[in-house]
Amino acid sequence: MISVSESFQDVIGSIYNWLLESESAYALTGAGVSTDSGIPDFRGRDGLWKGRDPMEVASRRALYDHPETFFEFWADRFSELGDASPNITHKVLVELEESGLLNGVVTQNIDGLHVESGSQQVFQLHGNFKVSRCEGCGREIPTDRLLQRFKNEGVPRCEDCEGLIRPDVVLFNEQLPEAFTEAEEELTRSDLLLVLGTSLGVYPVASLVPHFNRTGGRLVIINNQPTTYDDIADIVHHGDLAPAMSSLKNRLDF
Repeated sequence: MISVSESFQDVIGSIYNWLLESESAYALTGAGVSTDSGIPDFRGRDGLWKGRDPMEVASRRALYDHPETFFEFWADRFSELGDASPNITHKVLVELEESGLLNGVVTQNIDGLHVESGSQQVFQLHGNFKVSRCEGCGREIPTDRLLQRFKNEGVPRCEDCEGLIRPDVVLFNEQLPEAFTEAEEELTRSDLLLVLGTSLGVYPVASLVPHFNRTGGRLVIINNQPTTYDDIADIVHHGDLAPAMSSLKNRLDF
């Protein structure tokens, strides 16, 4: 049952009080967290997939069948990510963790901004674009070095085993990393989940919300559009994240 607050400040006040009362709280974040850092989302009006078939540029099949097209696409994408900096949402989540009010962050984002901002417990369910690895031997190299090699030499191959090197992000047709199972286990033991900046339309990550809900914990959703699981949340706020997180920060600093 959704708890409808009379005002924006009531919403923030309830979230703050629930954080104080919680014994184990997590945040689940999506692309809406990164848009305030200048990173476009995937499915929005001007999103990453506009005019593109993701299966042709972001799938395992694309990596092997058309590696040049794959790397050309991701070189542009990673250039945008590399220029981004943490925003107010990232910083407030760090402050909540440092204050002992938040156990950690579960994120769908590949930009690495939660880690860069200082969050200690981060489950990166779709990987981190800053690291690349060899498909053959697992050797890791920084992605900026990988892209420089692509620019100078073409499709990058491993210097040790000649395997294909690719960004360490989850592509279409690939399984999620062990971080998903670890996050699922953590949410089983949690009593508060803040869902921030995601429409909860991408699975299996979206399944973490009903999974958590079965524990009986409190569920908060803040997103600028309705989500798949608004009907099971205790608080839903449809609006931009930055004002909400700024207001929450003001309570932390009080």
